[in-house]
Amino acid sequence: MSVATPTPKSGILDITPYVGGKSAGTGTGKVVKLSSNETPFGASPKAKDVLKDLADSLHLYPDGGSSALLAAIGEIHGLDPQSLICGNGSDELLSLLTNAYAGPGDEVLFCEHGFLVYELAALANGATPVKAPEKNLTTDVDALLAAVTDKTKIVFLANPNNPTGTYIPFSEVERLQAGLRSDILLVLDAAYAEYVTKSDYEAGISLVERSENVVMTRTFSKIYGLSALRVGWAFGPQAVIDVLHRIRGPFNVNAIAQAAAVEAVRDQEFVQKAREHNDKWLPILTQSLRGLGLDVTDSVGNFVLMNFKDTGKSAADAEAFLSARGLVLRSVASYGLPDSLRMSIGLDEDNRAVIEALREFLEQ
Repeated sequence: MSVATPTPKSGILDITPYVGGKSAGTGTGKVVKLSSNETPFGASPKAKDVLKDLADSLHLYPDGGSSALLAAIGEIHGLDPQSLICGNGSDELLSLLTNAYAGPGDEVLFCEHGFLVYELAALANGATPVKAPEKNLTTDVDALLAAVTDKTKIVFLANPNNPTGTYIPFSEVERLQAGLRSDILLVLDAAYAEYVTKSDYEAGISLVERSENVVMTRTFSKIYGLSALRVGWAFGPQAVIDVLHRIRGPFNVNAIAQAAAVEAVRDQEFVQKAREHNDKWLPILTQSLRGLGLDVTDSVGNFVLMNFKDTGKSAADAEAFLSARGLVLRSVASYGLPDSLRMSIGLDEDNRAVIEALREFLEQ
């Protein structure tokens, strides 16, 4: 006789758990981790300094509303803190948005090579993930609009996109929003916005300000170098922000993360240093890897996507070759890109080491 056991909600067992970039190589020497799009400069010294003062207050609960951090973000970006919310990384906010606005019978729409968390969040809430085809590894607004049905509740748009590094101009983002029903929530995931220097790009603040169905999410995990502390934020209509506050955990951002993020967001000089390094190396890496015969997608983020399909060698073999030398890149097979690897931009010597190692690999 069978015994009934607890059963998870529909969709949860369809989830393939998210696997981040590897941290260790297969060799025995120094490891250079270029698999998770982390900044090579670490966190702002000002953010590090503030942590030293918190040792005697670890027994105290954090500010549940992250009020000081919301004020600092509002100060830097010129935003009303009442229209902001912080989360345990922007991942939490993406999940909360899905939890609040999509469920069984609903559809969550995103691009075919979009961030894996979108699909995970949809399935965890019993909603159906729907992928729209891209054009040259770039968001196709027409394809997204064509995929909208009467069941669509959320459209996630990563701009720039990870892992491709591509983006669409702000005019295309506006066209997408204009083509959606007013009851569909458009979520602009701008995790890499600080790296973009294109004149036709905007993270989405102005669109949120004049819309009732647009939310923008940002993160402290990339250019701010606070990945270990998990801090993200969102800007949206106050009605949406109110909903998120109702369902978030009461102390969802820890005190250390809040204190460090306040200093990090105010240290824009440090951010500019990281941006300038990225501006220097993005074209160098792109041209150097193309010179080796690799197909490299134009990127505006702090990473490049390289394709090995026309080299006669596999991405998996390249990953193993690099890993044995302590150079850890990201396989993106789980994104439907089995012939490619993603490389975060590192320090000068690390970038040069990858170029030379790939040269050796491709010539052998």
